[in-house]
Amino acid sequence: MSRRCDLTNVGPMSGNNVSHSNAKTRRRFEPNLCNVTLVSDTLGQKFKLRITAATLRTVDFKGGLDGFLTNTKNAKLSEKARKIKRALAKKALETA
Repeated sequence: MSRRCDLTNVGPMSGNNVSHSNAKTRRRFEPNLCNVTLVSDTLGQKFKLRITAATLRTVDFKGGLDGFLTNTKNAKLSEKARKIKRALAKKALETA
């Protein structure tokens, strides 16, 4: 299983371990992934997602999964998140 966020597609970054003698060795910075279940109020459906802790804080700040997806550009979302966003848009058109 790849270490990628299901909503924002954030993955591992690379950098250096720097010792006291200033010797540098390569390392990976892994994202802090959390297994969560988010509820979409519009769709009335639950989604099991593996997202970063930073994304989880942003989802809470934006007012839930629906608010996060509608206010985020498609370029910043993963394919899975874009699929949920399309379903939200389709449901919003049906109700309007």
